[in-house]
Amino acid sequence: MSSTTFSGDETAPFFGFLGAAAALVFSCMGAAYGTAKSGVGVASMGVMRPELVMKSIVPVVMAGVLGIYGLIIAVIISTGINPKAKSYYLFDGYAHLSSGLACGLAGLSAGMAIGIVGDAGVRANAQQPKLFVGMILILIFAEALALYGLIVGIILSSRAGQSRAD
Repeated sequence: MSSTTFSGDETAPFFGFLGAAAALVFSCMGAAYGTAKSGVGVASMGVMRPELVMKSIVPVVMAGVLGIYGLIIAVIISTGINPKAKSYYLFDGYAHLSSGLACGLAGLSAGMAIGIVGDAGVRANAQQPKLFVGMILILIFAEALALYGLIVGIILSSRAGQSRAD
């Protein structure tokens, strides 16, 4: 054993950092997919009705927010990993891993939904302007899925450090 004063499980930070990476990577994948898919719809619609382009950017902005959710959880997790200051056990690593996966995969799913709805919605809105409110409502419900993941991720992350009384 080395002379460091590490306390806790030595592999636990791996799982914590994996959770931080998962939160950011999966959320950004959802944001990228939603932005790309919605952007294609905006570009296609912009050819027919260029005056509606700015109104149709809403799905692109909503998809971009998903990456911020992953960033928030990644920062929360990474600031909670300091095994030299406080013992970090496998329970803590698993709590952070599950936190990152909850937020990241919810963000990925929401990004896919926002991309598909955004693409079809802006094209349909170009042909029938009355569909705009319905499209926005569907996008809000899709964004809420990622918000649920963020909330669960924060709750799970807060459980880290509660495994043992130090």
